[in-house]
Amino acid sequence: MTIQHISETALWVAMYRALETERSDALFRDPWARRMAGSVGERIMRSMPFGEAMGWAMVVRTAVIDELVQRCIGRGARCVVNLGAGLDTRAFRLDLPGDLHWIDVDLPEMVAYREENLLGATPACQHRHIAADLNKPGPLHDVLGEAHEQGGPILVLSEGLLVYLEPAQVAHLAIGLHAEAHARWWITDIISPLLLATVGASWQPRLARAGAALRFAPADSADFFGKLGWRQAEFHPVWDAAGRLGRPAPMAWWWNSFGAVALPGGHASLRRMAGLTLLEHVQRPPSGTTSVVR
Repeated sequence: MTIQHISETALWVAMYRALETERSDALFRDPWARRMAGSVGERIMRSMPFGEAMGWAMVVRTAVIDELVQRCIGRGARCVVNLGAGLDTRAFRLDLPGDLHWIDVDLPEMVAYREENLLGATPACQHRHIAADLNKPGPLHDVLGEAHEQGGPILVLSEGLLVYLEPAQVAHLAIGLHAEAHARWWITDIISPLLLATVGASWQPRLARAGAALRFAPADSADFFGKLGWRQAEFHPVWDAAGRLGRPAPMAWWWNSFGAVALPGGHASLRRMAGLTLLEHVQRPPSGTTSVVR
């Protein structure tokens, strides 16, 4: 079972949420995940190299982003703009203020699939879908314009999106988001060059055939985004969060005890292989932004 289109990666990720939901000690509950993943999502997960073994990381990513979203809302976010929403159901499953505005943005076919599977579901806040191709000029400006009308701080979410973009595309996105004065926070996930060269390399042939090659893996995410007007306020290594949440990586016990002493450099690299970052809007981006975009 191979991935035919980049949109099918959302079915794959939804399958991890479905399996977590079915655990007695689930970190979160997503009652729509299994239906959304379907048989295709399950077959993709089981056929990808390390597909089942990487479930812990996807589950932890979801749980930590849940925490960060709630934290930003507690700090005053009035609107959430979820770019490349895929099959995310946070607007329906999280405990959210009723007056919060949540905008899920994705390609038209993905939005149609979402609406079909969420038919009859009641959102926890003021929710709407926007069908848009963010690779084209204009749609991001329109989406942010609608969010701006809500009149309050905006939280941007881009889970599982940046990794498929070229660095220049990520830079353009960062600049476009920074141009919106109300965009105060940005939550996204980051992978390292090491992850791209290991597990990512095993996935790459199948993903590339579907137009979903992994591309963005900055060596220093704080530096990359800092040059574009976004300060890395928090960085949460998935490895560390997995231990805290009770979903440790395979062999984590060895690396966290013996490996940390015998191979400190290797242990440090493992801890930084993937993470969740909370970025904050800086009033003025530093000079040199144009060189980053190139």
